[in-house]
Amino acid sequence: MTVGVALVSFRLYEIRSLKDKRKIVKSLVEKSRSRFNVTVAEVADQDVHQKASIGIAVIGNDGRVLNSLLDRIIDFMESLSLAELVSREIELITI
Repeated sequence: MTVGVALVSFRLYEIRSLKDKRKIVKSLVEKSRSRFNVTVAEVADQDVHQKASIGIAVIGNDGRVLNSLLDRIIDFMESLSLAELVSREIELITI
């Protein structure tokens, strides 16, 4: 069994309130969750207006497939053009 996790950081521009930020983060999370059927959540920087950190988790048998899936999810999030992708970290854990 392999668990794939990703941490994706975005920079948000022209955000004046946490309410504006939540709208963008919710859109990123919900669209990714519904399209790929994976676990997605904001995991850090909840009180910072200009930054969003989103975690993604998947589980499966083949690490290469999971790595590819995480790459596709991150590329999808970036293609939504809601925020600027700053960093991405992917880790595969075999149990």
